[in-house]
Amino acid sequence: MLIMKMPVLSWQGLFSERLPSMRLIAGLLLLALAVPALAQDSGGMSLPLLTASNRGGTSYSVPIQTLLFFTALSFLPAVLLMMTGFTRIVIVLSLLRQALGTQSAPPNQVIIGLSLFLTFFVMGPTFDRVYAEAYQPYTRNALTFEQAVDRAEVPVREFMSKQTRQSDLALFVRLSKLDAATTAENAPMRVLIPAFVTSELKTAFQFGFLIFIPFLVIDMVVASVLMSLGMMMLSPVLVALPFKLMLFVLADGWNLLIGSLAASFAT
Repeated sequence: MLIMKMPVLSWQGLFSERLPSMRLIAGLLLLALAVPALAQDSGGMSLPLLTASNRGGTSYSVPIQTLLFFTALSFLPAVLLMMTGFTRIVIVLSLLRQALGTQSAPPNQVIIGLSLFLTFFVMGPTFDRVYAEAYQPYTRNALTFEQAVDRAEVPVREFMSKQTRQSDLALFVRLSKLDAATTAENAPMRVLIPAFVTSELKTAFQFGFLIFIPFLVIDMVVASVLMSLGMMMLSPVLVALPFKLMLFVLADGWNLLIGSLAASFAT
C-alpha cells in the first residue's frame, strides 16, 4: 500500500517558470518518503519511462522520477548548507582553531559535527514551520505538490532575508539586471541565496577578526619576551599555546563563542 500520493511532474511543468530549478530541488526533498514507497509498490515490474498525464501531455514515470530524485541528492549538501547558518558557524570555529594555534584540535569531525548541531538548533523554528505548514498538510492531501513547495519556501526565505545585508542583495540585483526596487521578500531565489551566502561570509570573518585579537596579543608578547631573552631557537608559537589555552578556558570561551554565534542570527 502506498504511503502517500506521488505528484506527477510533467515535461512542460519541469522546464516552465512555474517550477524553476531551485523549486524542483526543494520539491524533490518532499518526495524523499514517497519514492521508496512507490519503488516497493511496483513489485519489480518493468515500467515505461514516460506515461500519459491526466492533465494531458507527457509525464515522468516512477523510474525517471526516482532517477531525478537521486540526481538531486548530489545538490542537497549545497542547498542545505548554503541556505542555513552552517556557513557562518563552521568558518568561525575553523578560525578559532587557527587563532589558538592548534593543528588538529578540535579535529575536523568535531568542528563539522558541532556546526551541524548548532545549525539544527538555530534553524529549528524555521524547520518546524516548514514541517507544520507544508509537509504535514501535504501528507494529508490538503495541499498539492506545488502549494506545499510554495509554503515551504516562505519560512526559509524569511530566515535568509533577515541575515542578508542590503548592500549584498543590491549587488546581485544589479548583476541580474532586475528592478532596483527588488527586495529580499520578492527577489528570486537565484538572487537571494548568493546574497545570503556573501553576507554570511562577511559576518563570519568579522567574528574571526574579534577572535584573533586577544590571541595575537599573546603571540606578540611571547615573541617579544623570547627575543629579549635571546631565545631565538625557541618557537614563540609553542610557548604561547598554553597561555592561549589558559586564557580561553578561564574566560569560558566556548560558552561565549557558541552563545554569541547562536544570538547573532536575527529571528
